[in-house]
This record gives sequence, C-alpha cells and structure tokens, in this order.
Amino acid sequence: MEKVQLLDGIFKQSQEKGKEYLIYLDADRLLAPCYEAIGKKPKKPRYGGWESKPISGHSLGHFLSALATMYVEDKDERLNDKLKYAVSELAYLQSLDEEGYVSGFPKDCFVKVFSGDFNVNRFELGDSWVPWYSINKIFAGLIDAYVFTGNEQALEVVKKLSDWAKKGTDNLTEEQFDKMLYCEHGGMCEAMAKLYEITKNEDYLQLAKRFYHKETLVPLTELQDELEGKHANTQIPKVIGASKLYELTGEEKYKNAAKYFWKVVTKSRSYAIGGNSIDEHFGKPSTERLGVTTAETCNTYNMLKLTEHLFAWEHEADYIDYYENALYNHILASQDPESGMKTYFVSTQPGHFKVYCSPDNSFWCCTGTGMENPGRYTRNIYYREEDKLFINLYIASRIQLEDNGIVLRQETKFPEKDKTTLIFEEAEEKFMTINIRVPYWVSGEVKVVVNGKEEYTGSEMGYIAIEGNWRKGDVIEVSLPMNVHVYTSKDDSHKIAFMYGPLVLAGALGRENFPETDILDDHLKLNHYPGIAVSALVTDEFENCIKPVEGTSLNFETEAIAEPGHKKYTLIPFYMLHHQRYTIYWTRMTPEEYKKAQLTEMDYEESLNKVTIDQVNPNEQQPEIEHKLKQENSSSDYSSEAGKGWRQAMDGGYFSYEMNVRSDGEVYLAVTYWGEDKECFINGSRYVREFGIYVDGTLIAEELLNASNPQTLFNKFYPIPKSLTEGKSKVEVKFLSSKEKIAGRVFGVRITTSNEV
Repeated sequence: MEKVQLLDGIFKQSQEKGKEYLIYLDADRLLAPCYEAIGKKPKKPRYGGWESKPISGHSLGHFLSALATMYVEDKDERLNDKLKYAVSELAYLQSLDEEGYVSGFPKDCFVKVFSGDFNVNRFELGDSWVPWYSINKIFAGLIDAYVFTGNEQALEVVKKLSDWAKKGTDNLTEEQFDKMLYCEHGGMCEAMAKLYEITKNEDYLQLAKRFYHKETLVPLTELQDELEGKHANTQIPKVIGASKLYELTGEEKYKNAAKYFWKVVTKSRSYAIGGNSIDEHFGKPSTERLGVTTAETCNTYNMLKLTEHLFAWEHEADYIDYYENALYNHILASQDPESGMKTYFVSTQPGHFKVYCSPDNSFWCCTGTGMENPGRYTRNIYYREEDKLFINLYIASRIQLEDNGIVLRQETKFPEKDKTTLIFEEAEEKFMTINIRVPYWVSGEVKVVVNGKEEYTGSEMGYIAIEGNWRKGDVIEVSLPMNVHVYTSKDDSHKIAFMYGPLVLAGALGRENFPETDILDDHLKLNHYPGIAVSALVTDEFENCIKPVEGTSLNFETEAIAEPGHKKYTLIPFYMLHHQRYTIYWTRMTPEEYKKAQLTEMDYEESLNKVTIDQVNPNEQQPEIEHKLKQENSSSDYSSEAGKGWRQAMDGGYFSYEMNVRSDGEVYLAVTYWGEDKECFINGSRYVREFGIYVDGTLIAEELLNASNPQTLFNKFYPIPKSLTEGKSKVEVKFLSSKEKIAGRVFGVRITTSNEV
C-alpha cells in the first residue's frame, strides 16, 4: 500500500552509485557457473574471486535481489530487463535437470547429503564449501524477484527448486538433518518460510521448521548467551528465519529467541558504528576488541533485516536508534562514493583504512549484500500500521499512501541541519496519527510544530504522536538538537569514540604510508600493511575537547591535546571518510595518567602486528580457506577459556597452511599456544602433545606442550632457514602428529620478520 522514494540527499547519491554497479555487471558472467554446473558451455566466462571458487552462484542470487529492490525504487527498465533475462536463463537451465536443480555448482554434494551418509564440518558439507549457504542466495533472489516485481517465472523456478530440496531432505532423519545443519546454511529457514507465506504450501513451512537450527536457537529461547566463539554471520540469518516463523505461527519461542539475540548482539557485542564481530566471530560479552578485521559488513546487513522484524512487533524507538546508527555509520560508510565498490571488514584499528572490492575479481559475501544495500535505503524511513504512520528516519523522501490519498514529502538536509519538515502534498482530510521519533541522541527537547501554530513535545515509547484529519498543504516542522557526545568502549574506559547526533566522527589521518590502491581482489592482502601512530588525547574535558570548524559542514577539530606534540586532529562523519587512514577509537588519558604512561612503547599485540607478514587464525573459515588448509585426522573448535579458536591433529594426522614469506632477510614462524595444554587421556589411552613442525616438507622444530605457561596464551618463535624461503613468496607450514600423540592445540600461526617483540 505504500510507495517510498528517495529525494536528493546523501542516500539518493549513494543509491545512484549502487545502481551504476548493477548496470555494469554482466548477467551472463554471473550465470556462467550455473551453465558449468551441469556441464554446459557458458555464454561468457565467469567472474573471478569467490565466483571462481566452489561458493560460486551466490553473487547471482544477490544480484537478483538487488535488481528487484532497486527497480522498485528507481523504475529504470534496464534493471528489470536484466532481472527478467537472468530469471529466464535460470528457468532454461532448470529445465535441463529432471529434478529441478539449478545453482552455481554441481549437485554432487547434495546427492551425498540426501543419501544420509555425508561428512560435515562448520563450513563444509558433502565435500563442498557451504552449499546451502550458496544456493540459498538464489532461493532468496528468485523470491525477491517475485515479491518486488511480480515476476511469475521466478516464482515457478523457486517452487521447483524448493520441491527438489523438500524431496531430497525427506530422506533424512531428524538426527541426520540436524547433523547437516552443523554446516553454515544461510537463510534457508527464512526462504522456505517466505515461500510458504506466498504459496500456502505446507511442505515449505515444514521444511522451514526443519531448518530451525536447535544448536543456536534453543539456548536463545531460554535466554542463554552461548554465542562466544561462533561465526557471527552464520547465526544472524537463523534468527531472521525464527522471526519469520513467529510471524507465521505465533509461537512465542521464535519471538523470544529473536529478541534475546538482538539484545545481546546490539548491547553487548557491537562497535560504535553498529557492526559486530572480529575475525568474523563473536567474542566474549561486553568486549570491544579492536582490530583490522572487525565489523563484517554482511553482519550489519542482516542485523538491519532482523531489526525490521522486531520493530514491526513492538514499535519501540530503541530499535530504530540502532537501525539508524548502523545504517549511517556502517552501511552508508561501506560503499566507496567514487567507484561504488564495497567493504568486507571495517577496520577499528586506529590508523588503518578501508579496503574495497574490485569490480570483477572479488565477489565476496559482502560484495553481494553490498549490491543490495543501496536499494534498501528506503526501508524503515516510515512504518505504517492502519491509521498510524511512524516517521522513523530523517531522510529526504516521499511516501505515497494509496489507500487514503496521502502523499507526504519529507524535506531535510539532516544530518547537516538539525531539523526536518513534513509536507502533505496530497491529503483527503482522513484521520491519521503521525508518530515522530525522539532519538536517544538529541541534546535538548524535540519540538514539533504543526502549520506554524500548534506545538508538541514529550514522547511515549520514544515517539511524539500527533493526531489529525490531514489536508493538502499541512506542514509539520521537527527540530532535532544535536551535539558532540562521547561513546565509551564496553571493556576499556580509556577507549572512546566521538559522535555528533547519530554520526560517528572519525579522525581523518591522511594518506601517510598509504598503499598504492585500497580497491583489491583479496580482502586480506593488506591486513598487515605497516601502520602509523595515533596520538592519545590528554585532557580532563573530553566532552568539550571537539569544536565545529567554522565555515564547514560536519567538520570538527580537537583542541591541541593530542600527545606527544600538542597536536590537533580533524574529524568528519565516518560515512564521508574514504581512501585515507582514520581512527574511530581514541585513547583518552588525564594529564596525570599521561605522565605515568610509557607512550613510546607499543603494546605487545601492536608490536607483533608490526613484524607480521602473514597470519592464520585456526577454526576461522576465511583465514583457513584463504591459506589453503589441508588436514587429516584434525579437529578445531573455540576455547572460551583462551578466547580464541584452535586446531589440532592426532594419531598420525596433520594440518597445514600455505603462508606468505619473503625471500630476503630473516623469517620466523610464530605459533600461539595455550599455556595449560599438556598430555591427556582419550578413551583410556595417554596422548602426549608432542609433534613436528615442517616448512615445505623440512622439519624445522619438534615441540612438546606440557603446561608451561598457566592460564595464558603465549607465542613461540621458530627461525625458518633461509634455504627454505630463497626465491619463494609462499611456503607450506605443517603440524604433524604421530601415533598416540597430538599436534597442538595451535591457537595462531604467523610468519614474522623478527622474534623480538
């Protein structure tokens, strides 16, 4: 019933740039893996990056969703033509398979799974890399094509694909099905629930309920936080699926899981910009560990989807406060306004920079959700419930309520200006309550003035409610006073960020020692690029140490309080900061604390990062895949005690990684161990943690772990002979066990240029 259109402003500009990339992309290249999956020659070669790997096809699904949502916003027929063409191609390819399968990879893995006899780990199922996750994107894209553009062919294709999935999974017992769900499976629960909502076919609802992942969701229904160490973005789509099941069935367990998850993630595990996770995983509650690989952009895309569900149930401003924060400071900030390229991680490491995908050779998961984001900017600006209209976000836009003849235009230059104006372009004197959100960040009283006369203040549930029979020409003016306020890290009161209204302000640090390009095929390539020092802010008055720069818009400057050197720093909204170094978080000190501090000494982790050439975090999907993990009789998991993931091998098993080295100068292998690890008994047999460490097949060290450093992680450095690195850019590092012995646990592997840290 509602149509929302962006008007000129920062979101409209970002939307236009996002559309450019969709127009640029070649549907035939995205479809190429689907041809190859059934042994057919594609019309054009496939793209590179992740589309050249077994996860291929996921980008096509995102592309379908992005085209559909952007077309609704923009009405550019080029978008719809691309969408209809891609759907027709999928329909053709599906017709060549008697079971109705179509995807970007062969169905061999599913044949294994549907037999009930299959191997599985967190990111591999039936010898394939997250097959349900990948194919789910095509399910979702086809559903979006139907829902947003009415493409009936898309509905037929996704129904046949879902019938194939239902028939295959019917072969699995509940135990086998739950075993299958141990591997990441994306939003399959949500997709099947949506398809049931469209078709009312009970088969799809039953399949949605089977995709309800008990391991993650049952503790959440019991208000238990067991997220530590879990791959963050694997969990969020599961909770979105549970939210959809609640809306379809009314079962409270689904609602309870979603609400509790949202609370612990947004209040206990998110950064100042609204993103979450480090190295793609949830850490301990109420921690805010900074680093280069924080705030995966996919996660925030999904958290906004989840927030939308929760706000629909309970119209509380707290949900939109989070939504606004994440939208401005992460999603809007994740797209390069020049090239339209997208971020994977958003670094919180002071002095680092953003890294963006390349147009043809990345296609990361966040490239896919990044395609979709600009077409979703209009979502939740407004929310309609019968004769109530909620004004949630202050974004220049127009909404048309077709059933009661209202066309409402929101004119605003927010956040440059602290006000917005609502103008009734059309209205038929029908009753409606207009609810104006009162954000958490306002620095004074929000005032609402109707037609220059009636004034409203105060709020209920975070909204000012104004009732009326609205007429054409009525005007509602809203003032939203903003100021600079301080955000304090959850686990370190000396780490702070500055905000202006809802905006995170980042220190603009320039291009000192900046890489040749920050648009890359490999999102991990610059993780250990040499950093720069960011001074501490030394003052007793942190709330008042930043002032606006006269004659500019949204530019701020610190007083001369950065030490050493009494320097000033310039800060701008994080969404405006691109292609230079920055800091979101600052170290703050009082003058007394500064006198005691040894500011010339970097902490151990910073020192270690400075000499690191390459790094692997065991038990984490991307680092292990990117470093070509090989394994036999090996296992991995997360240690809450150590706060990190680990990997080990036993009984003659091994694990190995391919790692970058340099051929000139000294090179060391740094391995992280847990100081409590020692011999153990398994099934009555004694296992000693004694193993060999090999580089390109040559033994460089023998290690014995025997609880030498109680209750701590520690690093041990092993020199790598120059003969093993000469003329090479990469080597294989292997940890090998023997009979009744264990290699590991290993909590981290690095190649460094020094052993003095």
